[in-house]
Amino acid sequence: MVSETIELRGHIIDSLILPKVLDQILTRGASFKITEIKIGQNRADQSFARIEVSAGSSDALNELTLRLRQHGAEVVERADAKVASAPDDGVFPDNFYVTTNQQTFVRIGGKEIEVQPAMMDSGIVLDAKKGIARAVKFPEVKRGDQVVVGHKGIRVAPVQRSTSQADLFQFINATVGANEPKSAIIREIADELQQAKSSGGSIAAVAGKAVVLTGAGKYLQKLIELGFVQRFFTGNAFAVNDVERALFGTSRGLSAASPLPGTSHENHLRAINVLRSLGGIRPAVEKNVLTSGIMYACVRNNVDIILTGSIRDDGPIPGVTTDVVEAQKIMREKLAGVTHVLLLGTVQHSLAVASMLSPNVKTICVDINPATVDLIVDQQPFQSIGLVTDVEPFLRELCEAIDDATGSPKKRGGAK
Repeated sequence: MVSETIELRGHIIDSLILPKVLDQILTRGASFKITEIKIGQNRADQSFARIEVSAGSSDALNELTLRLRQHGAEVVERADAKVASAPDDGVFPDNFYVTTNQQTFVRIGGKEIEVQPAMMDSGIVLDAKKGIARAVKFPEVKRGDQVVVGHKGIRVAPVQRSTSQADLFQFINATVGANEPKSAIIREIADELQQAKSSGGSIAAVAGKAVVLTGAGKYLQKLIELGFVQRFFTGNAFAVNDVERALFGTSRGLSAASPLPGTSHENHLRAINVLRSLGGIRPAVEKNVLTSGIMYACVRNNVDIILTGSIRDDGPIPGVTTDVVEAQKIMREKLAGVTHVLLLGTVQHSLAVASMLSPNVKTICVDINPATVDLIVDQQPFQSIGLVTDVEPFLRELCEAIDDATGSPKKRGGAK
């Protein structure tokens, strides 16, 4: 058996960091001995634990230590980070350190440098002379870049529970199931969004075509018009479905006014043709061709629209970024400064956005599929809430809660 001593500091009890660390040790066939522990006596007090970790081999111990570092564990024997040269453009050296989206520090020359930005699934390029450590994706690494390898000299500072007050986002991996009551939580979400709006926060919405197909579009449109959305992320399909409904009253041939199955895909293609002939969504709004819908509301309320493509897309319409690497770059840039994100009825876009968020961004995920909600909530374990429900009742209740809080009149037959 080989051993290493680690230390944990902070709110490791109420943030469940300590039990997560111990669980990682046991599930990987290793053992531990807590040699020292100090538990804070008051809510604001931090705790401390020193743990001796033992594994069957050096490789197993190194792998385990790497995982424990992601929960904020520090190895007692502190050393500078090791680096290796990138062998080619777009290629990291072997054993490069893979980042999480938690705040990370690299130790070099006895001093710690914070890695910027906090971005998961990246490598770390180090410029020791300038004292800069950057998290970079594959397309950004250049031959000869000094890349951090191994796990020595790395410290991760995970997000911990706030001790100043309890709020909706203090749940750990919180998912509200389909059979659980949601009204009280939705009212708290409405309060949270209002506070974000009044304090100058930036709210992003990520939506799938289910928002349009279920009739929830009018409620999302209202949130946009009330100033609760500053950036809107979606794909070509959503935009076309929304525009088709605005122009022809259908989406994928399904009528908003009739329960009967759709009989034609023609309107979907005709909507694409209109947008391509006019040059995109904004020109269609400016020329009064597009006069309603979510895309219309975004243009009229100066909301950034970030559209990305898919191999399944028809068209695509102008303004859609079809290069996946370029789309990732644009999405990361547009997510800078975002404080809250609504993830509504979409798997792929929600996962893409969630993987790019810094750990302090608060996320609300709404999807009818429990597995989708759990998967996305796991990306932001201390700052997210998941609701297993259809997006239409969620957005309807959210608008009602905002109306109740602000005293806004409710419109008969429309979004309340």
